[in-house]
Amino acid sequence: MDRIRVSIVSYTEKGERLVASASKVTLSRKPFQKIIEMSDEEVEKWIMETWRRQHFSPWEHSTYTWVVEGCSRICSHQLVRHRIASYTQQSMRYTEGALREIALRASKMVGMDCPESPKRALPRETYSCYSDALKKAANLLDGDSLVDLARLAYVIPPTLRDNSAAIVSRQYIEATAAYYELLANGVPREDARFVIPNAVRTRLTVTMNARELVQSFLPLRMCTKAQWEIRWIAWQLWRELVKIHPRLFKWAGPRCVYLENVVRDMPVSLDELLEDSSELVIPRCPELVPREGIKNCIRHAMSSLNRV
Repeated sequence: MDRIRVSIVSYTEKGERLVASASKVTLSRKPFQKIIEMSDEEVEKWIMETWRRQHFSPWEHSTYTWVVEGCSRICSHQLVRHRIASYTQQSMRYTEGALREIALRASKMVGMDCPESPKRALPRETYSCYSDALKKAANLLDGDSLVDLARLAYVIPPTLRDNSAAIVSRQYIEATAAYYELLANGVPREDARFVIPNAVRTRLTVTMNARELVQSFLPLRMCTKAQWEIRWIAWQLWRELVKIHPRLFKWAGPRCVYLENVVRDMPVSLDELLEDSSELVIPRCPELVPREGIKNCIRHAMSSLNRV
């Protein structure tokens, strides 16, 4: 997706082994240092057993820190609803975020020479220049030029195309002009930001443990019913998690897949379901999609990612 990125920056390197060892500790009298030296086959076995028995407390010992860059604040408000996590978000009180980028680009597009930073000139004069440049851009530009400018600092929903995208983009740019006009008038940034649309891009650092990811975040946000932006983020995150710890995340997926693996004797991977090498046993998903429609629903969620 344009300008939205998801990257895992840190994780419990021996997370799979730690989860397996923590699980075995509950039943073994051996010292932990002996338990953690278990073979790879035992690691696989103990992880499988925790899943089959829904014994997920050992999974809390493996944590993952990931960064989401460029998503909207609409998306971030959904993300922070997952309470078993830690968040650090870019401040719109102490920074301008991506807004200065759009102001500087606008100034070049309309032939103005605004300072790169308010620190190099009187702040109010610089902010006034930004505001004037953005107002001119909103009046002079149209079509793709207008959309490309707005996209620097704002997320544009994929359902908005052509004239609709241009209408929304003009609104974004005019709101940014109002923001800088307020700053030029001496309004504190913490109050000027009230005019900024929720579509403005933001950046978050997130830490979640494997249990929260497998039981809550991924099932809810990979689902077709999830909002498109956070759904895209969840699928991208899942793809990265499977590369790092396949034993923990290969059975993860949307709510239908999670429920399927709760009731099955042996869990099945998302890939196995989509390749039709395994059939579903649940009569319907939590969103009431009947068994015969679930696979197509998952494929629809995946295919829509390529269109945003």
